[in-house]
Amino acid sequence: MLLLEFRDLLAQDEPIPPFEERFPNKLEGILGSVEQTYNGKYLNDSVLDAGASYFNQLIRGHAFENGNKRCAVLFTHWFMMMNGVNFTLTQKEMYTFAVIIAKAGENQVNPHVTKEWCKAIMSDYTKDWFKRE
Repeated sequence: MLLLEFRDLLAQDEPIPPFEERFPNKLEGILGSVEQTYNGKYLNDSVLDAGASYFNQLIRGHAFENGNKRCAVLFTHWFMMMNGVNFTLTQKEMYTFAVIIAKAGENQVNPHVTKEWCKAIMSDYTKDWFKRE
């Protein structure tokens, strides 16, 4: 029952389809891309960089038929918390942030630009971030 209530809270104006209804391998590709290294160093060398990359790619990469923004909000907040970063935007502010990134994608704004937007906003609304080792 608790799972159903949580799912209803996330539904916003649209239902969330089952997890199985997604585009094969897109989510795995997005999640794996943030862990990429070059010459032994992470390409996203801080929690902030990785979080911004996750947020941007989960929204713009369309791994799911529906719910990409909601998934990005939930996953990014969880990722930041699991890495000891206090992300201070409310759920509604996070969702508004996600809509801005999605609309930028629809308007053909370069993904590197929207990742930088994500980093800037996330930097302003986190208390601390550190380099990954």
